[in-house]
Amino acid sequence: MRYFAFVIILLSVFNPAFSKDPSSALIDTLEIIKLNQAGYEHRLIDPNQTLAYGKKALQLSKKANYLNGIAEAYRIIGIGSSYHNQNEIAIESYLNSLSYFQKNGNKEGEAKVYNNIGNLYISVDFDKSLEYFQKSLKIARELQIKGLIAGLNLNIGTVYQKKHLFNQALKSYQESFANFSEIGNSTGVTQCLQNIGVAYFKLNLIKDSENYLKQAINKAKENDLNFVVAGSNLTLSSVYIAKGDFQAAQKSIDEGIAYSRIIQDSRLEYDFTFTLFELENRKKNYKGALGYLKQIYTQDSLTYKNNESTKLTLRDKQYRQQAKQLENERIILEQKYTKTLFWAISAVTALAFFAIFLLIRNNRKSNKTNKQLIRLNQEVLQQKEDLDRINQSLEEIIDERTRDLKIKNNKLSEYSSHLSHQIRGPVATIKGLLILETDNLIEHEELVEQLQVCIQDIDNKILNINETLNNSSKHSLHSE
Repeated sequence: MRYFAFVIILLSVFNPAFSKDPSSALIDTLEIIKLNQAGYEHRLIDPNQTLAYGKKALQLSKKANYLNGIAEAYRIIGIGSSYHNQNEIAIESYLNSLSYFQKNGNKEGEAKVYNNIGNLYISVDFDKSLEYFQKSLKIARELQIKGLIAGLNLNIGTVYQKKHLFNQALKSYQESFANFSEIGNSTGVTQCLQNIGVAYFKLNLIKDSENYLKQAINKAKENDLNFVVAGSNLTLSSVYIAKGDFQAAQKSIDEGIAYSRIIQDSRLEYDFTFTLFELENRKKNYKGALGYLKQIYTQDSLTYKNNESTKLTLRDKQYRQQAKQLENERIILEQKYTKTLFWAISAVTALAFFAIFLLIRNNRKSNKTNKQLIRLNQEVLQQKEDLDRINQSLEEIIDERTRDLKIKNNKLSEYSSHLSHQIRGPVATIKGLLILETDNLIEHEELVEQLQVCIQDIDNKILNINETLNNSSKHSLHSE
């Protein structure tokens, strides 16, 4: 009992879960989950809020030693950083998140991070991006995570679109739309509407594209999804340019640029600059178009350099993180091996002592058993000698009884012969009387009289034989 109390005291000193009130730990965990969730929900509204929520959740998670909370907080920080085009910070956060999720055996979290890394590569390396999405989709399907499956179909569609495989992209978007509709995710449905509109525009289905993009903008405004409003206006302005409605195109561009500045997305602002060039070119305002073209050329060079730098940075960070993870795993394996070796030696030593103890105990037990066996063997030998004597006596008795039985059998044979000889005469007389009776040569009264004489004679002879036998038996008994 004292030992148990000592263990409890040690746990309370060294384990944070024991050193603080359990209800307080539960409150911290719930607060961390809420902060991470709020950070994720703000990604399309205000990435600054996403980063703030993620950092606060990370601080509380580390304080509470809540591994899933730490992993998810790193993921949220990565998402916020990616929306600010801070790819180096984003990849580092994602890799930290992945490490914690793997350490805690959280396959769902691992799948989400693979999805996020795929999004990070989506503008710089399509094949690498698709590789991560497929890796995430495999886990999501194994675990039946419907929301993640829906999001991955959306992202895979975007990769196909960037690779100019528009029909495949549209198929993925429509599948994602069905997934999001099934689980009632309005944000996902809104993003699908935007992407379907873009796919239809690329396929030159202008009317369908305009319809889906307008639906996306209306739903995005209802839910404060600023990224979707900006992105949808970008494509919608191109739709209006294609239709020749320059006034509507300018209105869409102005609204899109305003929302891009709210969310501080420089990539979208660059895309709107290119759209403004297209608009001025279609309006035959070549001077204005040339001004936008210069901006685009400058930004294209910078973007290309940034993309190549981002690609190299992402891969470099990954290789470093993987090398670090392999080194950590090697150290952990060495520690496990040393620990296992120690316990194996301890176990073998303990077993050796136990075996020696058993051998000594068995030896003593064997000596004791041998003494008992010797004593029992002597008793058995004595009993065997007694049985031999008894058997010898029995054999003598049996021989004597056998001789007596033979004598008696001989006498019985003699008596039997004598009896058959003595009775044969009266029986023959009776048979003769019966023959005379049959032939009516004797009177009935005389027959009866003669029969009585014969019967009396037989009876007397039987009595004499019985008496003789009885006397013989008594004589035999007396002789014994």
